This record gives sequence, structure tokens and C-alpha cells, in this order.
Amino acid sequence: MAEKSQVEKKQEIGVGAGSTVVEVNPKPQKGLTSKLIDYLEKLIVKLMYDTSQSHHYLSGNFAPVPDETPPVKDLPVKGYLPVRLPEWGICESGSKPEACTSGWIPLVCSLYLMIHGMRIKDGKAAYVRRFVRTSRLKQEEFFGGAKFMKVGDLKGLFGLLMVNMQMLRAKTKVLDMSYGNGTGNTNLIYHHGKLLALQEADKPYVVKVMEDGDLQTIGLLDYEKRLKHSFTAHPKVDPFTGEMFTFGYSHEPPYVTYRVISKDGVMHDPVPITISEPIMMHDFAITENYAIFMDLPLYFRPKEMVKEKKLIFTFDATKKARFGVLPRYAKDDLLIKWFELPNCFIFHNANAWEEEDEIVLITCRVQNPDLDMVSGDVKEKLENFSNELYEMRFNMKSGVASQKKLSESAVDFPRVNESYTGRKQRYVYGTILDSIAKVTGVVKFDLHAEPEPGKGKIEVGGNVKGIFDLGPGRFGSEAVFVPSKPGTTSEEDDGYLIFFAHDESTGKSSVNVIDAKTMSADPVAVVELPHRVPYGFHAFFVSEEQLQEQAKL
Repeated sequence: MAEKSQVEKKQEIGVGAGSTVVEVNPKPQKGLTSKLIDYLEKLIVKLMYDTSQSHHYLSGNFAPVPDETPPVKDLPVKGYLPVRLPEWGICESGSKPEACTSGWIPLVCSLYLMIHGMRIKDGKAAYVRRFVRTSRLKQEEFFGGAKFMKVGDLKGLFGLLMVNMQMLRAKTKVLDMSYGNGTGNTNLIYHHGKLLALQEADKPYVVKVMEDGDLQTIGLLDYEKRLKHSFTAHPKVDPFTGEMFTFGYSHEPPYVTYRVISKDGVMHDPVPITISEPIMMHDFAITENYAIFMDLPLYFRPKEMVKEKKLIFTFDATKKARFGVLPRYAKDDLLIKWFELPNCFIFHNANAWEEEDEIVLITCRVQNPDLDMVSGDVKEKLENFSNELYEMRFNMKSGVASQKKLSESAVDFPRVNESYTGRKQRYVYGTILDSIAKVTGVVKFDLHAEPEPGKGKIEVGGNVKGIFDLGPGRFGSEAVFVPSKPGTTSEEDDGYLIFFAHDESTGKSSVNVIDAKTMSADPVAVVELPHRVPYGFHAFFVSEEQLQEQAKL
């Protein structure tokens, strides 16, 4: 075998079984071609886009913060940070504002990732915020402005033209697409000694937590060039086997591709999942022996985008919701079993497990979502986003599917003790959303109890065992469960819920630590942060043991 060139050697970091990280070094090009395309795009924006309109998810504390912050240590703490709390800390995905230069609508995955991190060590706390330095970010810094298409642009004829602008920039080498075009801004996960920043349109980025608590982007993970498709922002790590299970979706066949990654970081061969049309599949689930795919009727339909001036993903209320259960080590999808339930969409699952002949899925279900509702002008209320907790059952023998409502609306971002991922568990923690999708509190559900009938909103009683209310004018983020002791030997709810919060009356942000067992209204600790933290997508906790593993990068 020929020896690798010096360039190839420089572009690989951390060589080992399944561990190669690719250095991201894009080569965009300025010049006359770039200027001509910019002029054409500005003309299209001037003629077709109202840049004066305000946007709900760019206003107030949804608005991104512009600057990075190196580690700020010894933050003020009210209460105490428990000795039993595993170190290191909590990270939340936020976003970067520089992509807003041409006036556009952010939706789901449109901004760069800014990680807001808090390190907990020896009862003290430190805060840091850094961008994940994706290929896209580096190129737009090179140009000094937005050059890539945004998801929120994909509406009407304007959306079609923006697609063509990006294709033109790629074809003329103005943009370098060889490292992808994702933002890495949705979620974080830890696997095989690496902290991964994820966005479902791209490959994972590897982020390293430095000795002083700072954050550094190491590069892109393509699993020795075996990853040729996108990578979900919600992969699942089996706590018993150490394997990671993931998928990617595409607007071209195969529309969904399933992958298994060994505990040593080796990616197995792709398994295409056969579905009839391109869809958005934001999440999936695993059990001890199966993977669960969701063929839900939120379709990628560019023709309807242009004709009906809708976003490129359109919900079809006439279609059923389909759930596919596949043996998780299958080499193809011949053994997949499909089940049908009334139409819905699902952004996030809590967990799944096997129970005799049935597969049980605990999830947050949305009836008839309208993605146009969350784009455009600032709104006082978002209709058709009444997320509710559901139990779904798929009988592998009879082929019958059933579902049961477990909560009133609106609740999403469900989390569990992840030591039970893929196994039966009892407690689910969710965020309570108000009418414009702000987090007003955290709720604890007991799956061993029945919902209390006659409730018009989420209240304590029945299967609702506790609510932590943030109070007037205070809103939060996804709450991550951190067990006092890893594993399943202690009580499932013995641990803490940690989340970022923001007081809109004072403009100040904080990190709250609450007792997950009691759900007491008195926080265990409140850490005052030196800067505003915008409302973000997802949160993740990295332990000190994991930090020591990733220190080898």
C-alpha cells in the first residue's frame, strides 16, 4: 500500500480503530464569479423577500449571541453543587447570528452551533461558550457574510431560487462542499471517547473539552470514509453494549439509511430502509433487540413549496403514521415489520423497550403540525403544536398497533435516566411549553400510574408526580437527567435535573439544579451566569470519566 501524502497525514487526527478525525480545511474562492452570484442573489432578495419582517425565533431571548466567551471560573452559586453530582458539566446547543445577513427565517437547523457549557468540579462552576467550527462557518467567515442556503429560506418560488443559488456556488467552486454544509447546531452525544456535535443534514463534528474547561473543534468524523450520508441529531447509545445506533434521511433514494457503530467506533455497512417518499425523520428509538423507524407524513415536496408558497416539508393529514420495527443487527430491511397508527408527527422520543410480544414506545406526539406556523412574524400563539406524551405499542405477533395518551399539552424534549436506554423504565422528564413554545417548567411522569381524567392542562395528579415551575417571566431549556450513580443499581430517579434558565425581566441567565426524585420547588443549586444564554435546542451532560477518555484526542 502506498504511503500517505503529507497532506493526508495532516488532515487526519487521532488515528486508530474507527477513530480518525478529519481536519476541516475548506477552499472557497472569491473573485468575479462570486461577486456576480452575490449580485444576482441580492436582486432576488430585493424583489421577492420582505427583509423588514420580524421573526419569532430571532427575537427576545431566542436571538443568538454574537461573541464567544473563554472559561469564566468561580461563578456565584446559590445553594450547593452536590458532591454526588458527577463532574464535568452540561452543554446546550445555541446558535450564531452572522448567518442572518440576507434576511431569512431560522427553522429547526438554520444557525451555527454555539455550545454553552458549564463545568462542575469540587463544588464550583465555570462557564464557557464556543462555536463549533464547521466547514460552513469557516467559509462564511472567509466571505464575511452568508453564502449558504438556510432551511427557513425554502418556501415558495424564493426557496427554489435559493436552492439554485447554492447549487451555482457549489458548481463554480465558490463554495467548497467537500466537507458538507451543516451547522452542527442541534444536539450533542458522547461515544467512543468523543463528544460529537450533531445536525441531521451533515456528519458529526468532534469537540474536545480542554483541561481548563475550554472547548475546541477537532474536526469532522466520517468513520474512515464509510459515512456517505447525513447523520441524525438523535443517535442512541446502548449503555449495556456501548454501541451507537444511528440513521440518516435524504431527499433521494434510499430515503433512510440505518447504521450500527461498534463500541470501538467502527461503522458497520449501511442498511437502506424502504419507504415510498422522502420524509423528515428527526428521531428514532432502539430496544435491546430492535430499532424503530418512523415513516410519518411530513414529506419533502418541492413542487408544493413553489405552487402553494409553503415550506419544503409539508404535512399530509390524509396519510397514516407508519412505524417500522427492524432487528437492530439486520443486514437489510427484509425483516422489518410496519405498523400503522393515526397520522401524527414526532420530534422526540423518550425511550422504547420490549414487553412480551410487544414493542413499547414512549414519545411526544403532535397532531397535524404546520411548520409554516413557526416561521415568519413574531406570534402570540402557535396553533397545531400541541405536543402530548403518548405510549405506543406494536405487537410483533399479531401485527396490531395501539396508542394511549399520557398527558395534556404541551410537553416535549422528553428525557429519561439514560442508563435505561432501550430497556423498560418508569420515569420520564419533559419540558412544559407555553403557547409560543417557551419552556415554563419541567414535569415528571410516572409510567406506572394512570393519567388522571378530566384534566385540561398538565397538573400534579395521576401520572404527573411533580412539576418544577420556573415562575412568571422565567423560561428554560431542555432538562437533562444526571444520575447520582451511573448504572441501574440505584433507584431510577435518584439524581438531578439540570437546565439553563433565563429571566426576561432582568435579562440574566442561570443554570438550575433540581432534585429529580422530589421535584422540590426549592432548587438544589442556582448558578448565576455572566452572560445571557439564548433558548436552545438540546442539552447534554459529560462526566469526568468521559472527559478523561476524550483527553487522548
